[in-house]
Amino acid sequence: MGKKESTIFGIHPIEEAISSEVIIDKLFIQKDNTNPKIDALLKLLEGSDTTITNVPVEKLNRLTRGNHQGIVAITSPISFYSLEEVVEKAIAQDKAPLFLVLDQISDVRNFGAIIRTAECTGVDAIIIQKKGGAPVTGDTVKTSAGAIFKIPICKVDHIKDAIFYLQASNIETISATEKTSDSIYNLDLKKPIALIMGSEGKGVSKSILNIVDYKAALPLKGQVNSLNVSVACGAFLYEVVRQRDL
Repeated sequence: MGKKESTIFGIHPIEEAISSEVIIDKLFIQKDNTNPKIDALLKLLEGSDTTITNVPVEKLNRLTRGNHQGIVAITSPISFYSLEEVVEKAIAQDKAPLFLVLDQISDVRNFGAIIRTAECTGVDAIIIQKKGGAPVTGDTVKTSAGAIFKIPICKVDHIKDAIFYLQASNIETISATEKTSDSIYNLDLKKPIALIMGSEGKGVSKSILNIVDYKAALPLKGQVNSLNVSVACGAFLYEVVRQRDL
């Protein structure tokens, strides 16, 4: 099993965590910070996968009741992979690569359920954005039923750049969206592909829909016009499995 996530606050404890190579998933810094010691911590994290966000002091007060000194860190129970590393490894294998890109999924339980399904369907890696998405928490780990420790997860600065990199690597990108009449069942999913799933409220962002190779929808026969994202993701991924197992 991996480690649980935890909250660390205060300049010295966070500095100790970084020097001990603890993985910092998110770092919250008080707005209008002028403390040079916090600036020094930020330099230590340059080039890392840590998501750094400036927040009001009220947010820090909610995260911890202790003397946070204007800085709070959330550690991660997993290590993250580089996009280049997982793409190169997947291409080298004797099968068509399958990636899953999550555009701003915000609910940790949806995130965990998606991870579980992705591992069960042979996804090579999950790609998430550093800012705006759900953190990797204990609830994520629990909902994933441990699958989070068995599948690589990549954090990238921008989803669009990740999509451009996948396309340049001859991996076709397919966005799940109800804003199309094209069915997922009419696409060839045996090729190297990356599926893009959008956020619970807004779906895949318009800027990403404009650059993907294909858009695809699931048929909805009832009066409700959308599915829970983890359910939709499962339907998409198992259509990939069905086609590839024929």
